[in-house]
Amino acid sequence: MTTIIECIPPAAGKPNPDLKALKSRQQAAWSSGDYAVIGTTLQIVGERLAESMDLRAGQTVLDVADGNGNATLAAARRGCEVTSTDYVESLLARAHRRAEAEGLQVQFKVADAENLPFASASFDAVVSTFGAMFSPDQDRTAAEMVRVTRPGGRIGLANWTPEGFIGQLFKTIGKHLPPPTTVKPPSVWGTQNWLSSTFGAAASAIVAEPRHFVFRYRSAQHFLEIFQTYYGPVLKAFGALGEKGSKALYSDIIGLVERFNASGDATMVVPSEYLEVVITRR
Repeated sequence: MTTIIECIPPAAGKPNPDLKALKSRQQAAWSSGDYAVIGTTLQIVGERLAESMDLRAGQTVLDVADGNGNATLAAARRGCEVTSTDYVESLLARAHRRAEAEGLQVQFKVADAENLPFASASFDAVVSTFGAMFSPDQDRTAAEMVRVTRPGGRIGLANWTPEGFIGQLFKTIGKHLPPPTTVKPPSVWGTQNWLSSTFGAAASAIVAEPRHFVFRYRSAQHFLEIFQTYYGPVLKAFGALGEKGSKALYSDIIGLVERFNASGDATMVVPSEYLEVVITRR
């Protein structure tokens, strides 16, 4: 069900903690493995978001924390003038190769979501699919996305929800490797209250649509094998635990998959909820 979120001014926040070390660890995690193996399966999310935003040929679009370029490709396929950014150069290179393979014209630039190297009001649209939500300084990233969007332009987001499968996956990992208590979980980007308090003052409208992406693998074990090998946060989590800790985490993740699995057979068919968000800049 689509929800129109009431736009209210943000509450006064507490001082941001020192996030430099966390950012370094996150950058190392996303640089490990090969996210593109996972990311390419999520292409439908970028296509849906482009349609929900009504992206049109000739519009200038910025993709923030592009991963391997799903939203980038979706916008470029619609004739937009796309600038694609990420702070992990290897991920950006993967997105670049995908664009070249389709003959799409895209500008790629290594950039930090918390300090975007663009003038204010530079873009008609700013997008991020499962990217900006993982920035350590979430409020700053949101403010930067607003800053570079022109008045009347749109910000489009796809964010995992806390209750969905991926939100619960990170919660499960957090039981074994507790995150810093001073940092909000990435899944707050998938909550309506946080979106309203963070973007509300700069928005004339915020429309949120709960959607599901379905993870499909041969089995729960196959899913975990792929994520342990290619998905940086999971790879790093297992690497940080000893043999006993790794076995416990493995068992918990398999149990989580079984709880969400809707296949009815030995395969894995797991719907994972995310919030598709379209914000109109005031």
